[in-house]
Amino acid sequence: MENQTTILNLTEEEFVHPGNRACSGCGLSIVYRIGLKALGKNTILVVPPSCLTVLQGLYPVASTKLPCVNVTFASTGAAATGVRAAMRALKKENVNVVAWAGDGGTSDIGIQALSGACERGEDIIYICYDNEAYMNTGVQRSGTTPQGVITTTTPIKGKLQEKKDVPSIIAAHGIGYVATASAAYPLDFYDKVRKATTISGPRYIHVHTPCPPGWSFETRYTIKVGKLAVQTGLFDLYEIENGEFRLTGASKNLVGKARLPVTEYFKTQGRFKSLDKDIIKKVQEQVDAKWARY
Repeated sequence: MENQTTILNLTEEEFVHPGNRACSGCGLSIVYRIGLKALGKNTILVVPPSCLTVLQGLYPVASTKLPCVNVTFASTGAAATGVRAAMRALKKENVNVVAWAGDGGTSDIGIQALSGACERGEDIIYICYDNEAYMNTGVQRSGTTPQGVITTTTPIKGKLQEKKDVPSIIAAHGIGYVATASAAYPLDFYDKVRKATTISGPRYIHVHTPCPPGWSFETRYTIKVGKLAVQTGLFDLYEIENGEFRLTGASKNLVGKARLPVTEYFKTQGRFKSLDKDIIKKVQEQVDAKWARY
């Protein structure tokens, strides 16, 4: 990406108060802080039930400094559409209307409202922080939970199905901007959010967000775990702008180079403890095939 942000030129203005209710080591707290810096003060947030509603807290003691509309689980895309319509009626077209939801509220419960907003061409930014399960309600499996992962609803052999590829589903709607990002690479995420604010129509950013209690790793390893997902090629950083696909950041730098084996990622987390050799081999072959295409 052009004009990449560095720690030296990242804006110092903060839109999240120092105290919040996030768990220690929460990947979402990193993503939220950096994302709001990129969006700026001229922003209205639309948030369904999720870890983010816990992190933010409730008025008048909310941790965010921006206005936020808390909505029902299934309605995020539709509610953001309504907020945009209200801004249009008030002639405040320059306000960023941003839906910010977890993977459960995006890939499962809220996917119809999101799909409808994309099909209609609504002028909203939708950010999904993907911690790969319903963490706020006790670590139940979601559509984006990877195959083999232990959750409270897949407690023995892990989830049987593969992870749902939500960015590809949204890209199939033909919208102008789809991107992936990671909490472990916050400046890449910052640049993508900034770019999204310069584009009109539906924009979608999917952020891989490590969760220490849900993934069963020590809180100090959030960034390490997130980086391993990218370094093994399991999670790719990319943009699809007007139909043009390109890898970005750390993923772009991996093309033509040796990647770490997926086992390096799996062994850092207790949620993968039931993976058998056949699934590990299958996942490695899928990753290798994907990168061979790149």
